[in-house]
Amino acid sequence: MSDALNYLIKTRPETISHYFAFLKQTGTHLDPKTRNLISVITKVYSQTDRGFRQYLGRALREGCTPMEVLDALLMAFPALGLAKITWAVDIILDMNIPGFDPDVINQKTPAPAEWRDVMASKDVKDGQVTRTECQGRGLFVYREGKTFQIYDSHCPHQSTNIPELAISGTTLTCPKHQWEFDAHDGSCIKKGNTGLTRIESKVVKGRLLAHW
Repeated sequence: MSDALNYLIKTRPETISHYFAFLKQTGTHLDPKTRNLISVITKVYSQTDRGFRQYLGRALREGCTPMEVLDALLMAFPALGLAKITWAVDIILDMNIPGFDPDVINQKTPAPAEWRDVMASKDVKDGQVTRTECQGRGLFVYREGKTFQIYDSHCPHQSTNIPELAISGTTLTCPKHQWEFDAHDGSCIKKGNTGLTRIESKVVKGRLLAHW
């Protein structure tokens, strides 16, 4: 928050609070998808890296597709200009979100979900977390006896791709803002309030499969 805004909050709290309440109320007349896309555009306009990553992640979690995000950026071209749009796309590429892959984006119809071979189940040690890659997607695998849990490796905060070094026992820590997650169920146990994306899994003939 800027020094100027802090000053206004301290000197005219009643005015600022009414203004923020007004902004919040206006959003109630928009559907969640539209509201999220507008939030993304405002962060691109102000070129707020942290805010853009956070609101982009929220928009995707709440139902916006990568193509809708790109279309919203291009529709806002008269206000944003090419420089700000390419700034946003550079951040999207840096975040390495699977849904923005050109091969996925250019498909005429969305690819149907399918079972994908991740690894041999015996290669995951009981009570431990393993990080692996499957068809370009980073995954964390946790095993407890015959039960396996698979999570997408991207932090739900700003879609940071959490590395193998983040593993400490059954706790995963995002290196960017130190959100911590419990591998038992993927829940966020420190800093944030949104858990890791859990992926359906099963074991068939000694192979661990994931469905997406």
